Amino acid sequence: MLTNAKAFNGFSVGDLQEAKQFYGETLGLNVTEEMEGMVLGLHLAGGQEVMIYAKPDHEPATYTTLNFKVDDIETTVKELKEKGVTFESYDSPDLKTDEDNISRGEGPVIAWFTDPAGNILSVIQE
Repeated sequence: MLTNAKAFNGFSVGDLQEAKQFYGETLGLNVTEEMEGMVLGLHLAGGQEVMIYAKPDHEPATYTTLNFKVDDIETTVKELKEKGVTFESYDSPDLKTDEDNISRGEGPVIAWFTDPAGNILSVIQE
């Protein structure tokens, strides 16, 4: 029934204009206003699309909502920090980040940050 249906992901924020600035200007993504300005469309590499919608009682997701694959995580983290992005730090037995806020333990090399609404995003080295 849904085999040929085009699918996309979506998540909420508290303020669409703040999200538009962050995703468009800070992260440099192609962002469009859609449905008469009621939602934002993120148009990502490879034809992927994500819908961001405002929710008055928004609560940030407790999981990573969006992952960006990058070739050079050190450079990407540095450039995002220069644009004011704050990366998360973890120091637990299961998850540790280094002085650059990058996790290099078991699993992928990854760094997490949040959008202005508190949703968790990551950059992950391919």
